[in-house]
Amino acid sequence: QVQLVESGGGLVQPGGSLRLSCAASGFTFSRYAMRWYRQAPGKERELVAAITSGGGSTNYADSMKGRFTISRDNAQNTVSLQMNSLKPEDTAVYYCNAVHPAYPVSYWGQGTQVTVSS
Repeated sequence: QVQLVESGGGLVQPGGSLRLSCAASGFTFSRYAMRWYRQAPGKERELVAAITSGGGSTNYADSMKGRFTISRDNAQNTVSLQMNSLKPEDTAVYYCNAVHPAYPVSYWGQGTQVTVSS
């Protein structure tokens, strides 16, 4: 049974930091690229960051560059998102996504709420 379980969300003040984690099980994690998406109320889901299966390459949405860092631990089957200098506009539900590089297979977590507010 495939599972992606996000954790680490919560309420943080502007300028603060949070670290999101996603624990994967039920599939060969090291073969999948991993992505973080987010969806704010009334908005479409957007890509936040991505990392290749081996962790050697990362990509970020322009508004997250320099503030967010994606990383993965293939031994622990986890992917993380370190978020610094958070802004109110970062408020959203953050989702973990696994994508197979060669087949049309994609898995999603249930999401974790991040709220940036004073």
